[in-house]
Amino acid sequence: MGMFQVRVTVVNPADAARSIEDLFWVDTGATYSFVPRGRLESIGLAPDATRDIVYANGTKSTCGMGEARFRIQGVQEARTCPVIFAPNDSLLLLGATALEAFGVAADPDSRTLRPIAAIIGGFLASS
Repeated sequence: MGMFQVRVTVVNPADAARSIEDLFWVDTGATYSFVPRGRLESIGLAPDATRDIVYANGTKSTCGMGEARFRIQGVQEARTCPVIFAPNDSLLLLGATALEAFGVAADPDSRTLRPIAAIIGGFLASS
């Protein structure tokens, strides 16, 4: 799938006056959203957990993880999402958990996010 970018605002949930805004790559292959640690710390966020990470090139590391309030341009809501405190030279990535929280999917043809219906009880529905 071709990658594309969307404008995202990341807000400190405890202090809505503190935020960053930038273009994020939509990465459906990434479980979590990925923001350079220094950018998150600049708005007063700190990790409250760690996650083992496997990068696209196969290397592994452990990174901090926390929560931030996300707003995506063109989507009329805000959601609190998990976010990885990435190395400072990292790309900004909007991962699958954020896309699911917002109820959107990446449309590679139009290079936009489009609304999708939530699936509830998939296991029971298949019996």
